[in-house]
Amino acid sequence: MAIDWTHIYAAIWRQQTGILRPVKSVDPIAMNSLIGIDRQKGELIKNTERFIAHKPANNALLWGARGTGKSSLIKALLNEYKSDGLRLIEVFKNDLYNLPYIVDEIRDLPHRFIIYCDDFSFENNENSYLVLKTVLEGSIERPPENILLYATSNRRHLLPEYMKDNLDSGLVNGELHYSDAIEEKISLSDRFGLWLSFYQANMDGYLEIVDSYFRDYQGDKNNLHEAAKLFAVSRASKSGRTAKQFYNYYSRIDE
Repeated sequence: MAIDWTHIYAAIWRQQTGILRPVKSVDPIAMNSLIGIDRQKGELIKNTERFIAHKPANNALLWGARGTGKSSLIKALLNEYKSDGLRLIEVFKNDLYNLPYIVDEIRDLPHRFIIYCDDFSFENNENSYLVLKTVLEGSIERPPENILLYATSNRRHLLPEYMKDNLDSGLVNGELHYSDAIEEKISLSDRFGLWLSFYQANMDGYLEIVDSYFRDYQGDKNNLHEAAKLFAVSRASKSGRTAKQFYNYYSRIDE
């Protein structure tokens, strides 16, 4: 059964059944709830608004430290612009082989689709990324103008790089020529026209995110912050994800 994209705003590809499963309960995360990533928000919003307006826009790679808001930002975009015709399709990395079939299903629809892939990186023995060239750059058929790929990754170069890959690199007439192995690994990232980097917050930034979760907190803020710091130390992380986990943990204690 075809999805009624007028009333359905997101879907997830299910490989075993070979269908797009409609998402009826979308994560309600709002753009204004994302703290400390204003530059990244501004760039991705600008790119998405151009896409919605049928203007040239880029596929986007959001890379950096874990738990820093990369996936949340993409989900917040859907909530911000779904009334403007934006739709979101989540495809897991292991299902990228099916991407051409998904694209065929939606390329002639009037809506603007972001295909979202989380944890987008590959090991040497994986080659599912090869289908991306057709989707991102086209083949004998032009790439669809109503589809962009937004991916998140913990590393900027999506394939691992090893010292041995540099052995065939060298200088030719004063110019550095990379080995074929390095060229292949860099070229995958290069197919994303927009790169956005995400970093863990410092302690002040982390506490600002904590405070955004505890807006109605009536207790001693100093005690709250000390507990939040200890929680961050125990997780070796000062990310937004850690702040949310601390909120879930501390709210239970405070009841």
